[in-house]
Amino acid sequence: METENTASWHYKLKAFIGECFRVLKVTKKPDAIEFKTIVKVSGLGILIIGLIGFVVQMIKLLFF
Repeated sequence: METENTASWHYKLKAFIGECFRVLKVTKKPDAIEFKTIVKVSGLGILIIGLIGFVVQMIKLLFF
């Protein structure tokens, strides 16, 4: 029973590593325009989430 568990563990690890290499082959480095767009969208998302948190905090302070 122990050898089956060990074999299964080795198979899962090998499959995971294979999937990691497959993903790395598909990905590419973004060019400057893509990078700037990603930074802008990420920054906008952070600002929106921060604004929502600020509004919730203000409502909490005013009403509770």
